[in-house]
Amino acid sequence: MQLFSSFPPLPTPTEMSRWDESAVALGLPEMMLMENASREALHVLENCVGPLCGKRILLYMGAGKNGGDAACLARRLKDQGAQPLVLHTRPLGFYKGVTARHLRLARICGVPFLPVLAPENRRPVPWRQPDIIIDGLLGTGFAGQLKDEMRVLVDRMNVLGEHSFVFALDVPSGLDSLSGLPRPVAVRANATVCFEAAKPGLVLPEAAPYTGRLYIRRIGIPVDIAHAHPPSYRLLDASCARVLPRVEPGAHKGSFGHVFVLGGSEGLTGAAHLAALAALRTGCGLVSVAAPGGLCAEIKAAVPEIMSFPLGRGNSWQDAVGSGGMDDMLSLAAKASVLIAGPGMGRSPEAGELLSALLRLPRRPPLVLDADALMLLAKGLVPLESLSAGDVLTPHPGEAGSFLGVSARRVQEDRFAVMRDLCALHPALWILKGSGSLIGQKGHPVLIAPHHVPCLAVGGSGDVLAGCIGSLRAQGCTTPLAAAFGVLMHIHAGKLLEDAFPGRGNTASEIAHMLPKAKTVLIEQGSHACISHPQP
Repeated sequence: MQLFSSFPPLPTPTEMSRWDESAVALGLPEMMLMENASREALHVLENCVGPLCGKRILLYMGAGKNGGDAACLARRLKDQGAQPLVLHTRPLGFYKGVTARHLRLARICGVPFLPVLAPENRRPVPWRQPDIIIDGLLGTGFAGQLKDEMRVLVDRMNVLGEHSFVFALDVPSGLDSLSGLPRPVAVRANATVCFEAAKPGLVLPEAAPYTGRLYIRRIGIPVDIAHAHPPSYRLLDASCARVLPRVEPGAHKGSFGHVFVLGGSEGLTGAAHLAALAALRTGCGLVSVAAPGGLCAEIKAAVPEIMSFPLGRGNSWQDAVGSGGMDDMLSLAAKASVLIAGPGMGRSPEAGELLSALLRLPRRPPLVLDADALMLLAKGLVPLESLSAGDVLTPHPGEAGSFLGVSARRVQEDRFAVMRDLCALHPALWILKGSGSLIGQKGHPVLIAPHHVPCLAVGGSGDVLAGCIGSLRAQGCTTPLAAAFGVLMHIHAGKLLEDAFPGRGNTASEIAHMLPKAKTVLIEQGSHACISHPQP
């Protein structure tokens, strides 16, 4: 699926090591790659703090290649007229390979080096407070928990960082670059420069207090290497706006698709209304809602553009199933462009019977499943096997946990693992909602939406997302494009609301009404986005 591979790569630490090794095997000297990394780090640092001449800069140098980056950068800082001092965690004779060569070069050029704790006075620095702290202790290879001696140094950097600018090389020490979580503490950087590509955990909202502003800078690894060793994760950005279907001259309402919503039950009519409203606001030509007849007026909620298909005259799906209108409803659904099932539908056996009937439609339209439809599938009331690869499932953590037999808390503890497990359940496309939403499908990389938007944390927000995705699919987007751009539209609608509602307080309806403006903003961003290596 080409769309998945067009987004910026987010290699795991293991995959990044493979890229490095492949570049060296291709003939690119490791010394040059580290030199390139230090050059890019210098440019980012200058961009962050301005001229470096005269600045007192403390560099913490770990035992691995991250320490080599620090030594190489120290030499460049000295060339800029700064006052670098490298504090090394191992005896100088310990360092090997490319790190040792850059260390030796820095010393020849006059860069001072001291043990982290100088034996003569146990003081690590000749001045009280540095202007800048460079974190080169631990790189992307860090895993597990910080050792005691490393934790002491991380704590020390954080204390000094209260009055200094802290700059992390590739990853803040102590931060797991796969999960984005501290183990158990991490350096709190003002800025982090990632070499060649960011790592998955670093773009997650949970990592932001540690990474600060995140910069991605290429260091010369050929793109063909990334193609030969594709990453497991990619960054969802606005570049997908470039491949949205064009609005052709002479287009009419039929050109923009018909979305059919199955949902609504007593007390939950707003969910179906929100899905239908969002589908209209996203641009589809027609929207119909099938629901128990006694609830259709509530679902329309004085929005005449929402067409209703009443099933019986009662307020329950039991009345709807017994009304005799099932065949007519299924006939209309079969002619729609996209089906959305679940918003406010309830979890009764009759609701399950209706959903099963939709799924059995011959040559049925693609389906977006949300809310109660997901729970009917998770509980086995509707067979998961009846879905197709072109369908979209949009669980929040609680619903995802129901599919896998785990708690919502367990889902949040390792969302990447949960996404892998969901994709293994069925080849449909899955969207794991929440802060840092994930989009995944079996056999393809997982897309990460690196956003935390408090204005989206409101009842009905998920119904709006379902309507948005269904509408995009109805307008001719492929399933992955509808999912990717739908998630982005939803996110940016929430962000646009932050100006009017900085302390939250917006409704889901207001998210839906903001979708057209969000689409305009994303299309403008997409025209400028760099598909291969953007800045988050």
